[in-house]
Amino acid sequence: MHRLEGRSAGALLLSVALLAGCSSRSGSAPPVSAPPVGDACAADVVVAARTVLGRMGFALQKADARAGIVRTEPLPGAQFFEFWRSDNATLSDALQANLHSIRRSVEIRFTPGEDRWRIDCTVRVERLSLPGEEVASVSQAYRIHSRSDPDFQTFLLTPHQRALMTWVDLGHDERLAAVILKRIEEQIARQRTEEAS
Repeated sequence: MHRLEGRSAGALLLSVALLAGCSSRSGSAPPVSAPPVGDACAADVVVAARTVLGRMGFALQKADARAGIVRTEPLPGAQFFEFWRSDNATLSDALQANLHSIRRSVEIRFTPGEDRWRIDCTVRVERLSLPGEEVASVSQAYRIHSRSDPDFQTFLLTPHQRALMTWVDLGHDERLAAVILKRIEEQIARQRTEEAS
């Protein structure tokens, strides 16, 4: 009886954590904005963004100071054993990344104001949707998502599965966007200090 209660409590806590993580995302949320950054040029913002995103493991797709944009390739969510990575902003994000195939991509836009730069960050989150294959019995469950065998699990998809594989948009990760913006501000300040010395 006590084991059942313990499992139920554990399942309830996990469900609450996952729901809390889902509630922070919305598909139509505006980008997260940093306080305006003064005394920086477009090149400073690009260098800071590239440095921060590179340290977080993101590969750049585009970095254009004239257009005021830095964009990354999608990055798979960090797994529980990748303790050195920092792309999961919360515990619920880490749980999601371990339960599902999650990926995130970042877009930073910056525009000049009268005397300061406005920096906006959008982190897009997607989850892999993979159609399952029909199996003949429970003993062949290892074949639901790939052409594996019982002794060696692989992720080899059939052409039919590849055609139906999609990434489902989960909205924006505002917490990670706020973390990225804070790191960019700190990096710009660090660059100014290094230039001054």
